Amino acid sequence: MGHSKGKQKIRVLSLALIRDGDRVFLSQGCDPATGRTFWRPLGGGVHFGETSAVALQREFREEIDQSIDILSPAILFENLFIFNGSPGHEIILMHEARFTDEAMRSVEPFSFAEAGPGGSAHVVQWVSIDQLRNGPDPLFPDGLLNYIESH
Repeated sequence: MGHSKGKQKIRVLSLALIRDGDRVFLSQGCDPATGRTFWRPLGGGVHFGETSAVALQREFREEIDQSIDILSPAILFENLFIFNGSPGHEIILMHEARFTDEAMRSVEPFSFAEAGPGGSAHVVQWVSIDQLRNGPDPLFPDGLLNYIESH
């Protein structure tokens, strides 16, 4: 195990904070090792040569076939975590955004499969801030709920 240290990398992600009143548009994840479910905003990895805003728009087109408008510069979150038994480290560039299609405000929960081989399926839906505050499933990255409640 000691020699695997060099393989660990910090991932740079771009995620969208999409709000509608007291609701946030989120993806539900599950840690396969623990079975624990959690919420996180939708988005994905930033590729070399693309900005976080361009990466975010690409991810929304690829994953749920929607276009978004970016409403804010990136807000930085750093996320250290254990997922599927392994440590992870992410630098998250969070943009406030909105769907260009107004109909997405009334969309029911739906699932999509991540692109690529072995891409897992995720449910995306509107989640109330009250449910995030009081429900069993945490919102990641850490600190995002505090940010939402104070902005």
